[in-house]
Amino acid sequence: MPVVHRFDPPERFVAGTVGEPGQRTFFLQAREGARLVSVSLEKQQVQALAERIDELLDELMQAVGGEVMIPVIAPRDLTDTQPLEQPIEEEFRAGTMTLSWDGSDERVVIEVFPFTEAAVVSPEQLQEDLEDLLEPEPEEIFLVRLTAAAARSFVERSLSVIGAGRPDCPFCGEPIDPDGHLCVRANGFRRRDP
Repeated sequence: MPVVHRFDPPERFVAGTVGEPGQRTFFLQAREGARLVSVSLEKQQVQALAERIDELLDELMQAVGGEVMIPVIAPRDLTDTQPLEQPIEEEFRAGTMTLSWDGSDERVVIEVFPFTEAAVVSPEQLQEDLEDLLEPEPEEIFLVRLTAAAARSFVERSLSVIGAGRPDCPFCGEPIDPDGHLCVRANGFRRRDP
């Protein structure tokens, strides 16, 4: 039976970082009273989660009309710009994440499962039986249930955190490090026009 870190709803649920741009570690963090859980993950996972929550809420707005109160943008009173809470103790590194809508109590449901090597499938493993590919039951699950307004606020903050990293090179689009940048598009050779 896995340990479930359940927040329904959390007093605070945010994405945040520790470290300098280019060296940042990303976290999802939830707090309820004195209980604080932090899960590390990749920048791309934060971005994918934020984008998918935003899409889910937009789809729900169209599907349910005015039956469910879903804000178009994050309510100002839910804006959270505070840093991650201390101490930041990683429960686990995120692997698979699921996202759903629970219409019975109008909540966005986010489940985060630990990264495992079993979740990585090689082409050779695809030849094996399906039973061999099944992931074992996770030891821990991070489960967060949010109102639509809190979910929009999470999206807004997440996109802000992602955008606070290194600036992109105007030529190649890759991040520019504080120490410089070797750009493949401006490598010292002139482009010749035919």
